[in-house]
Amino acid sequence: MIKETRVENGVVRGVSAADPRIISYKGIPFAAPPVGALRWKAPQKAADWEGVLDCTRFAPISMQCKPGTDPDNIYTREWNVDPDIPMSEDCLYLNVWTPAKTPEERLPVFVWYFGGGLMEGNPAEMEFNGERIARRGIVVVTINYRLNVFSLLAHPELTAEAPEAPTNFGLLDQTFATKWVKRNIAAFGGDPDNITIGGQSAGGRSVQVQLTSPQTEGLFQKAIIMSGIRCGGYRGINTHGLNRTMEQAEADGVDFFRYAGIESLAQARQIDAFKLMDLFKDYAGIGSGLGPGTKMWAPVIDGVMQLGHFSEQIIRNKRHMVPLMMSNTSSEAIVKPDVSSFEELEAMAKEAFGDKAGKFLETVKADTLEKTIENAAFSPMELGMRLYFESSNAAHPEIDTWAAVFDPEIPGWDNPGTFHSSDLWFVFESLASCWRPFTGKHYDLARHMCNYVSNFIKTGNPNGNDADGTPMPLWKPYRECKGQMHYGDVCSQLDDGSVKPVTKFLTEFYLSQY
Repeated sequence: MIKETRVENGVVRGVSAADPRIISYKGIPFAAPPVGALRWKAPQKAADWEGVLDCTRFAPISMQCKPGTDPDNIYTREWNVDPDIPMSEDCLYLNVWTPAKTPEERLPVFVWYFGGGLMEGNPAEMEFNGERIARRGIVVVTINYRLNVFSLLAHPELTAEAPEAPTNFGLLDQTFATKWVKRNIAAFGGDPDNITIGGQSAGGRSVQVQLTSPQTEGLFQKAIIMSGIRCGGYRGINTHGLNRTMEQAEADGVDFFRYAGIESLAQARQIDAFKLMDLFKDYAGIGSGLGPGTKMWAPVIDGVMQLGHFSEQIIRNKRHMVPLMMSNTSSEAIVKPDVSSFEELEAMAKEAFGDKAGKFLETVKADTLEKTIENAAFSPMELGMRLYFESSNAAHPEIDTWAAVFDPEIPGWDNPGTFHSSDLWFVFESLASCWRPFTGKHYDLARHMCNYVSNFIKTGNPNGNDADGTPMPLWKPYRECKGQMHYGDVCSQLDDGSVKPVTKFLTEFYLSQY
């Protein structure tokens, strides 16, 4: 086992995981602390250290609202359970789980970006335990990065000071950390030429930024996006909502400075990090967590890190053409027409679809308005995946794409359905850390899901055998079936016939816009 190894800044020491065949390293610095004069700067190289750095516990989480304070919040019940978890602006650290016995093994590598709206979250959340994926012969890396005002602030003074890195600091942290992985992962038995990046929710959004950034060419070979897209919709939900222009972002920054009584960038850099977080919390309308009304700043099209809206870039195949695996949960973010009559529905259709309104109405119309609205309900996550994959397959049929939907019964007194993020317990096969009364079928599903993801990380193809040597249900690439792998109480392949007619209509309509 590799319990001690040398990286570019010095020697690090890990510790045996629950399975002693896996060694975990927690809290490895990959960049200099982004504090003082380095606040709102691109990440800088970490300092060297003398002796052996003990890497047996997680580093502090990024600045954010205190976790674990709202008992009515489902995410507090799931994993944001510790209000006393250490937090600091000095947060640029990563964690490694390795099954390698020697540095010469060159095992596939998985780099994970956590979610949380780019406003909160951390890699120490218990669902992100990398041990089970590592057991499958993979070196797992989870990284921390700057969030909220510490990450996404833009301001004319920042642009003038560093036009080469004027904003998107947390996204730059992700890139910097992944480049660190490429340079150093061989020390943990990893293969720097077989890296898969992955993320869920805002982490999946981050993967899309990395996929379309000119700064990451050749950095990774595969990508996994879980519940990270939202494309299409009725009355304003579109591919643009997850990005800001530089002009918009600078205006947001000026507005925040005005609200907080900050007169200059120099003054802003002198404010205590916790005080700055409180100011932003008040400004953004954040209570004990994210919710309706929150001013959730999005990544910025800065002309450096992002050259355009990442959804549009991907649909236009202006991305690194690597194999993609994408998934969504069956009950998250469902969109329905907000109408109270057939007349309102027709007016909405004309506004949204122009001369295609008639086809839309023909697609969804039923005997009652209630049934019609249900026919028009769709998942913008699934739609985004179909837009991405249809475009990719048309232009690059040699690049495999794989789609999945998470749809099992989730137990618990709150009857939550397949809520946003519920699939994380399964992909990381970390169900044992959850309070929910999972049973054998859930553990079987988690094992299969972790197998599929691990196989994709290894080879770009999720198919393979289960632990007992029997083949798992066949997962077809999207181009062969136009459907998704169905993660139900058991796994099964869905084909084109499983797709709602409205989703097919919206796919065709939005593709015609490009």
